[in-house]
Amino acid sequence: MESKQKVLIVDDDEDLLEQLTQILEGAGYEVRTAASQAEGEEMLLSIRPDLAVFDLMMEEMDSGFMLSHYLKKLYSDVPVILLTAVTSSTGLSFQESSTEARSWVKVDEVLDKPVRAEQIKSVVARLLSEVKGAPDG
Repeated sequence: MESKQKVLIVDDDEDLLEQLTQILEGAGYEVRTAASQAEGEEMLLSIRPDLAVFDLMMEEMDSGFMLSHYLKKLYSDVPVILLTAVTSSTGLSFQESSTEARSWVKVDEVLDKPVRAEQIKSVVARLLSEVKGAPDG
C-alpha cells in the first residue's frame, strides 16, 4: 500500500491552518502544520514533506520567503506554495515572471488569500504530479 503524500502547512492563522488541513486531508494527503517560521524550520529537520504551503507574513514580513529558502536548501525538489494577502491589501503582486526574480524567490506558486478549496487542491495535485513525473537525477 502506497503511503500518503505529506504536505507541510506553516501559517500563524490557526483558523486557516485548520481549514487547509481539513481540505487537504479530505483530498487524501497527510498534513503536518506549524504556526510560525521558527516552528516550521524545526519541523523540517524531522520530516521531509512532499510539498509545503507557507504564509508570506508571520513573525517577519518575509517569513514565507525565508522559510522557502530554508526548505529549498534542505530539499531542492520539494514544491512550495506561498500564500499571501499582500496583493489584496496593497495591490503588489508576487507573481514572479522574470528568470532573475525566480532565482531569488524560492517558491513554485503564489496564491492570494483567501484561497478557495478547489484552487488549493488543484494546485497541490498539479505540483505533486509535476514532481512525480520529473526524471530522477
